[in-house]
Amino acid sequence: MAPTFLSLCLLLCFGFRLSFSGQSGSIESVPDLQKSMYKVVDGYPCVRLLNLSGPIGCSNPGRDKVVAPIVTFQNANQLSESSAILVSLDEFESLLTRISGDSSFASKVAGVLVESGAGVQNKLKGFSPELKFPQNEFAPYHNTGYQWNPTGSGIMWKSYNFPVFLLSDSSTETLHEVATKNENNRKGYTVNVAEFDLVMQVTKSENRGSESCLKEATCLPLGGYSVWSSLPPINTSAFDHSKPIILTMASMDSASFFRDKSPGAESPISGLIALLAAVDALSHVNGLGDLTKQLAFVVFTGEAWGYLGSRRFLLELDMHSDVVHGLNNSQIEMVIEIGSVGKGFSEGVHRFITHTSGVSSAINETLAALRHAQESLLSKNIKIASPSDSNPGIPPSSFMAFLKKNPAVSGIVLEDFDAVFTNKFYHSPLDDLSNVNSSAIVAAASLIARTLYILASGKETVRDSALSAINVNASLVEELMGCLLTCDPGLSCELVKSYISPSSACPSHYVGVMVDEPSSTPYPEEINDVPRFIWNFLSDKTSISKENGGTSCLEDCKSRDKVCIKAETDGKGVCVTSTTRYVPAYSTRLKYESGVWNVLPPNSSDEMGVVDPVWTESNWNTIGIQVYTVQDAAYDRLVLFGGITITILAYVVIETTRAYITKALKRD
Repeated sequence: MAPTFLSLCLLLCFGFRLSFSGQSGSIESVPDLQKSMYKVVDGYPCVRLLNLSGPIGCSNPGRDKVVAPIVTFQNANQLSESSAILVSLDEFESLLTRISGDSSFASKVAGVLVESGAGVQNKLKGFSPELKFPQNEFAPYHNTGYQWNPTGSGIMWKSYNFPVFLLSDSSTETLHEVATKNENNRKGYTVNVAEFDLVMQVTKSENRGSESCLKEATCLPLGGYSVWSSLPPINTSAFDHSKPIILTMASMDSASFFRDKSPGAESPISGLIALLAAVDALSHVNGLGDLTKQLAFVVFTGEAWGYLGSRRFLLELDMHSDVVHGLNNSQIEMVIEIGSVGKGFSEGVHRFITHTSGVSSAINETLAALRHAQESLLSKNIKIASPSDSNPGIPPSSFMAFLKKNPAVSGIVLEDFDAVFTNKFYHSPLDDLSNVNSSAIVAAASLIARTLYILASGKETVRDSALSAINVNASLVEELMGCLLTCDPGLSCELVKSYISPSSACPSHYVGVMVDEPSSTPYPEEINDVPRFIWNFLSDKTSISKENGGTSCLEDCKSRDKVCIKAETDGKGVCVTSTTRYVPAYSTRLKYESGVWNVLPPNSSDEMGVVDPVWTESNWNTIGIQVYTVQDAAYDRLVLFGGITITILAYVVIETTRAYITKALKRD
């Protein structure tokens, strides 16, 4: 009997080895074994954010990883156990609605996996996790119940005590297969589970808001670096550099339910690309320094989170700080903001709306300049229109911060919509390259470039021959769209790589966090890829040394009026004369002291500071998902019982055999 048992053990071991090898190929190390057992899933997390009032976003409910079997939302009507729900993006809002309204169902939701895939936009009439009036607390008017964003659901501003990930296209296919196996194997002894690692440090320490988590160093404030520049460079050493300033601005950051999936193609990157293309067009015009007004440009970051960039920029202007040296609040005669312009194309016509702050001579002059620019383009397909009288005021925009600061400031916000957003995917992962039209961006850039020249000239009439020389490079617009709105080529495009060495091919338009003390001259590693590219691009296009190529940064490039561009590409860089600066963008209610961020008390004279939410992001160690197969607990008990039984039988057999052999030897 003993030899039979030994043979059985060898057969089981050998058979297991064969079957295992057949499934996984050659396994030569522990990492090979782990790879064969675990499938790492690519995805974009919803993370935990906090403001002064409390948390929003997602996190594991405790300090441990969450493990749960995967089921599809269609088959999750009655959950018998804690489960990870696989749901399509078009049903995501329905799932969250059921979770908020069905406590029994919600208690069984361990995590959510959201599918991605091409063509989702065609299935949806709209998907926006934003509010119907984004950031209405900063509106310079009383009608804060107005619905600029009618498709907005507001789901991104709620708190969820379970992990949520948006899957990549390849991982969506993998999880579909896994969920199908689970549904076809309901009576089997194995099940495929998802393991969520989304443990937030604020959950560990039970922080309830930004102020407490900053004190305990379990979070960091949202923020980054805005960029401003002037064309031509401002000669700050001159006795009189007090020309009236025409300030043109756009935003570079977006938001989404998922931290690293905020493409923002229409809102706001279409406006950013239009601004960059307009600067490029104007950079080829001679004699800008002889014009009566100064052109300045600013690209804000942090606008999706309490207008961090514009509010900090205005504060720096008030303090006359070094980061805005050369600019003066009193010199800003007109503000022009380029908002969402990538969908300004309908029935063969490019149509843009000029949202104004009221009535003033500067606004009237700008509207006249826009009409002149439109006529000079000699195209019946570009139209400019005034907004509806029923609108409460300007739409959500950085210009709101300017109006809150100074209601008398003159400004125009150029948009491709009138009363409601044309962008049905505002602040969602679906606001991607397919959601914008390059010809609309070219049209907007052309209008802006020629309008700025007309305004800067200070003349009632500008020769059409001068305007006809200002042309936007459509190929540059296409290239910028590929660089800033895709992963292929993304930031690996030749244009970006000619200025910086990007850390990733995929551009991120999430604002990020402020890790160290803000600086007027931050190190490149402290700044995200996109603002570094914008800084280099604007420094180059607005410089007055580009004709002779500038000089090497290894020579003297420490003058206030000089900057070193392209230093990341060859280690040497090019020194040019340009007024291009970084401006820290973070809450005006925060101060960095002795290595710690402190929340300042509200100042009743600062209306925007009183409603400042002070956004922070939780720290974490690792974030990820992996999928693997586990055996049913009942089967595990059966195996344990079987093992114990075999062990007992083996012991009985061995003892019986030994007694038999002992007796046989005694007889001999």
